[in-house]
Amino acid sequence: MIKQHLTKVVVIGDSGVGKTSLLKQYMTKTFSPQYKATIGSDFLQKFVVIDDKKVSLQLWDTAGQEVHMSLGTAFYKGSDCCVIVYDITNPKSFERIAMWKEEFLNQASPKDAERFPFVLLGNKLDKESERKISTGKANEWCKLNGTFPFFEVSAKDNSNVEEAFDKITRCGLEYQTQSVVVPYNTGETKKLHLHNKKPDHSKKKCC
Repeated sequence: MIKQHLTKVVVIGDSGVGKTSLLKQYMTKTFSPQYKATIGSDFLQKFVVIDDKKVSLQLWDTAGQEVHMSLGTAFYKGSDCCVIVYDITNPKSFERIAMWKEEFLNQASPKDAERFPFVLLGNKLDKESERKISTGKANEWCKLNGTFPFFEVSAKDNSNVEEAFDKITRCGLEYQTQSVVVPYNTGETKKLHLHNKKPDHSKKKCC
């Protein structure tokens, strides 16, 4: 029997960059040109298999308006990977990547912020003629800010979407490999990073 891994991924970025459209394309292989702002957050789930590992992938689509940022704490906690999306035709959405990263870290408070995985997606590759942010500029930003995996994608024509989410899932799984999941009687789980866990010499070690 294949063990199932629960992986939580949060998708953040400015309003209008196409977060919801990307998730819809990944989940259903469809695209709608009609824009509808996400209020608070939407939750999606997909089951995938990565290297013989069965993964229950939880995808959290969050609102991009600043008025909803205070809701982040509830949605960000317990994440295994964070995806930041910008629009290659919108310089402001690119300039705010660092703000979104900082906002996530402040509200999610991961135990190992330096190791926590982020993936950067430059959406609307189908609008190449309107491009304002070069691939080189985005790659350089990633190198200077934590060596993010980076993909340019199109929610409209499905360019690189599968490849991007495959990498996103792998990043989440890799982050989990150095975590211990401790079950509680309430059914909740808590993750403890192995290198942060101190040995308890007062108890006899188990097998």
